[in-house]
Amino acid sequence: MTRHLFYLAAGAALALGISAAQADSPPGRKIGYVLVDKAWAVYQTPDGKSECPQGFNDGPREQFKALFPEDKPHGVVDSHLSREADIWFPAEKEPTTDKGALPYHEAVGKLGIGLDLDGKVGPKDFVSPEGEKGIDNELYRVIGCVAGFRGPDGSYYFFQNEYMRRYNFNRVLLEITDVDDLTNDSDVTVTTYRGLNSLLTSANGKDIIPGATQKVDERWGKRYIHSLKGKIVDGVLITEPGDLMIPYADTFQTNVDQSFKAARFRLKLTPTSAEGLMGAYVDIDDWHHQLSVNWGAAHHASYGQMALASIVRAARRLADAYPDPATGRNTAISSAHELKFVQAHILHSDKPETRTVASAK
Repeated sequence: MTRHLFYLAAGAALALGISAAQADSPPGRKIGYVLVDKAWAVYQTPDGKSECPQGFNDGPREQFKALFPEDKPHGVVDSHLSREADIWFPAEKEPTTDKGALPYHEAVGKLGIGLDLDGKVGPKDFVSPEGEKGIDNELYRVIGCVAGFRGPDGSYYFFQNEYMRRYNFNRVLLEITDVDDLTNDSDVTVTTYRGLNSLLTSANGKDIIPGATQKVDERWGKRYIHSLKGKIVDGVLITEPGDLMIPYADTFQTNVDQSFKAARFRLKLTPTSAEGLMGAYVDIDDWHHQLSVNWGAAHHASYGQMALASIVRAARRLADAYPDPATGRNTAISSAHELKFVQAHILHSDKPETRTVASAK
């Protein structure tokens, strides 16, 4: 069956009230998707009072004003430069406070978005909005009351998707192979790649539409090629955990990566889209570097009231995995991403690509 006939059959099946995935297996027993929307998962109510009863956190400008009032003298080295240095190299001697014991508000409550990463239901775990217990997402506690991370109006939330779509560096591809049925299949392989092509938009220039071709970057993008084993249950892709890396540039062409430990996907699949979650642990130093480089330290961070030194201290305090053998201190924190993909035709070169079979360590 040709691709054209496959999608005609899928559409006919939908019109009859039948799952499109049941119409046939994808052409060549594989289907590809390209990422069009991503966000660190943050549970939020309209006014934020439930999860942030103390309000949202101050940004770097507000913190600077509190630490260095205009009516008191202060030198450039001890004020401007010291604050800039603290953003790039936050001191660990005061992991629970910022300089001057500035307050930091963590997200509270039992509801959270994410996946069960450790297979346990612990006292600090969240319950998903759908009622699933054991949700691990301590990063949400860190960033849930930071205005920039909250969507759809938060500056970081907005710009990471604006620049992800605008620049091809961030073209994340997902290819599912060995697919016999998009509704139920006990054994599939999921491989991530970096693509080289722009997204295909509708006439309004905003809506990303499926069906475009994405050529795999098999030369410079080898570090983004990872494979995970998985299965499809009632139209939902569920993968086993594994380590991976994706391009993660958020402003202009900063060209930064983000690595993930024990990452796993849970995505609702259709012939034209995939949507859901990726849960993983992130190394705090790696995450801090990505965030600082992407967000221009004090300048861009002021847009979304993102005081990076305070944020990374909170992340170190709430870290819940991968303890350092020497100190016993956790080095990684549980997290989740909300992801949206549209279907894409993934084009490989004639040369065999380098794949890394991901595994959780």
